Amino acid sequence: MVTAAGAIVAVLLWLLLRSASDVTLGYAGGPVALAAATYASWRVARQPRLARAVRTFWRRLEYASIFLLVASCVSLARANNNTGLSVQTAVPMLCGVLLLMQAFLGLPGPRRTAVGWLRALLDAATVAVASALIFWYAVLDLAPAGTSLVARTAAAIVGVGGVLLLVMIGKATSRPETMVEPMALRVLTVAPIAAIAGTILLIAGADWSRLALSVLALPLVGAAVCGGAALQRRSLAGEPRPVLTHRSLFNLLPFLAVTATAGLVVTVSAQEMTNRQRTVIIGAVLIAGFVVARQLLSLHENTIALRGIRRQQAELERLALTDSLTGLPNRARFGVVLGSRLDSCLPATALLIDVDDFKMINDTLGPAAGDQLLHQVAMRLRDRSAESELVARLGGDEFAVMLPVDDPRTAEEAAGRLLRALADPFDFGDQNLLLHASAGIAIAGHGETADEVLRNADIAMYAAKESGKASWTRFEPQMRQDMVSHALLASELRTAILRGELRLLYQPVYDLVTGRLAGAEALVRWQHPQRGFVSPAEFIPVAERSGLIVPLGTWVLREACEQLARWRDEHGDGAIEAVNVNVAVRQLREAGFVDEVAAVLSDTGLTPVNLILEVTESSVVDGWQVRATLEALHEMGVRLALDDFGTGQSSLSLLRAFPVDVLKLDKSFVDGIADGEDRGRLAVAGAVAQLAEHLQLKAVAEGIESQAQMDRLRAMGYRYGQGFFMARPLPAAECGALMADSRWTSTTVEVVP
Repeated sequence: MVTAAGAIVAVLLWLLLRSASDVTLGYAGGPVALAAATYASWRVARQPRLARAVRTFWRRLEYASIFLLVASCVSLARANNNTGLSVQTAVPMLCGVLLLMQAFLGLPGPRRTAVGWLRALLDAATVAVASALIFWYAVLDLAPAGTSLVARTAAAIVGVGGVLLLVMIGKATSRPETMVEPMALRVLTVAPIAAIAGTILLIAGADWSRLALSVLALPLVGAAVCGGAALQRRSLAGEPRPVLTHRSLFNLLPFLAVTATAGLVVTVSAQEMTNRQRTVIIGAVLIAGFVVARQLLSLHENTIALRGIRRQQAELERLALTDSLTGLPNRARFGVVLGSRLDSCLPATALLIDVDDFKMINDTLGPAAGDQLLHQVAMRLRDRSAESELVARLGGDEFAVMLPVDDPRTAEEAAGRLLRALADPFDFGDQNLLLHASAGIAIAGHGETADEVLRNADIAMYAAKESGKASWTRFEPQMRQDMVSHALLASELRTAILRGELRLLYQPVYDLVTGRLAGAEALVRWQHPQRGFVSPAEFIPVAERSGLIVPLGTWVLREACEQLARWRDEHGDGAIEAVNVNVAVRQLREAGFVDEVAAVLSDTGLTPVNLILEVTESSVVDGWQVRATLEALHEMGVRLALDDFGTGQSSLSLLRAFPVDVLKLDKSFVDGIADGEDRGRLAVAGAVAQLAEHLQLKAVAEGIESQAQMDRLRAMGYRYGQGFFMARPLPAAECGALMADSRWTSTTVEVVP
């Protein structure tokens, strides 16, 4: 860099002090500066810490500097006052320019397609033709008389090459992928600018112009290369500067070329046409053709890109509005279609279908099998629906059907049709599975939104589940009020658990043969500060739906065990052996329930023998997780009672697989048993007693309300029973008083000798 700068300063001083006839020394600056540029590029190209692409770039600059050095040496050897650029000087100079172009073309950049390369070629052709026209028509006029055509052409080619090189450097500078030091690239822009200026001066051909080529052009090119190399080596000492990613002004050069050519055409058109002027017109037509072709390519690319964007947009919309598992429309799509009908004041009904007990199926067969089953459900609903009905999957095991009707009878018929379709067996591997579902019907009212209609259908669907499942219910406005009341009751129940507003009553269980007190079932009661007594039939379902059944059950379990411990401390052997506690299926699904039971027994000083947990038949078949919990409790020593036996999925296989200790006959089979008119009830009650005897289980009859019922049950073989006839649920103190009676007998139970 210092050498090149020194050469420039030396020649400038020589220009001021030179002899008018001595021009040789003026040409010496070019070889000195370019020799320094060759050496500087050679040093950078051999830096091992630079990326391979950067080393290749500087190696090519080294080769270009060598050719330019040859050109400057030829100029020095031919130092005279001849005008123009000699062929001997122009050939190596043009080779150097081409090598510079190759160096910048080889820099890393965005991957170009065939269309991208064609667009770049059209840009280059536009700039080249425009600059050639300007040199041909305007600059060559500056050449003095006697300048040969070869000299003019050679100078014009070098000038056009300089313009193209300037464009390429500008584009490389603005690319974020370029790995060369950004400031080095900016310094290198001096080279093509000097080449263009020097070429114009060469064409002028005067003595001062030729000396200016040596002083301003070739030495400046050498100095630019030296400066860029120095900046590149300096970047190795620290972090490279970030490359600006804004749109380069050099991208506008093709359009500037068109503007310049247009001005040239206007000038030529105002004169008489000569061959040179015709050349300008032909060049303008070529440029216009290049620009049109380039714009057509861009338009084609934009069309393809827009088409791809639209395809992607359509695919994204499809994915956003489609359920990935079943291929049905999802909740969003269903809401859009339903909302569109409502906005158009068209009749619409939402039918919400939920597969009953699907969690049990999913837990038993596994998630993958559950997904396959949901897919079959979706396909069956779609196949059994009319073309005008939209079937969608809302999520999980919930499906919705949009009916284009507002007639209750038609909507109910559609619900029945679809529920019957789901009741048919499903082929699953080598077995058939039976499913049933519950449905809620909501007919859209005036002014209702899609969300409100779906919410109403959801409320109706839950009402159908509460009424026994496998059925449908049509939404009534009162249901919404009931739902609000249930939500309020759930909030108050949470507060009641925390404030201790709940209490336990204990219904005695008697030995029907001896009349002795054999146990007690803990029953929760709620005395609300404002509502008064709240029936368990009202708040227990609310607790199950809201999840409060878990903390409620925890409180009941601990309170009952603590009370039994107090009875045993107070009455000793006179106290009952075990207390019965009802457990909801939601509690059995809790992972830590077994540990919770063990902790309560340990804290109260009881053993597993002192606890009987009552579960319903539906709990037993809820899934493998509940089954594992029950087996763990049984292995611990806690006895299990099957409550309300006979009303659910009773089967011998269930009793064989379930670790049951006690069967409790449901009250529905005890009612009316005394008169013997209902032979079905008698048959079930007798069968349960015999089944318990053969399986060595304890049978307990619930809901005994008369002496005749008790006598009939005792005759059937029932040893234990409970009901209002013998004793209503009692406070802990009154139940404890029964234990204090040494006879342990009930005044209503006739002792059988």
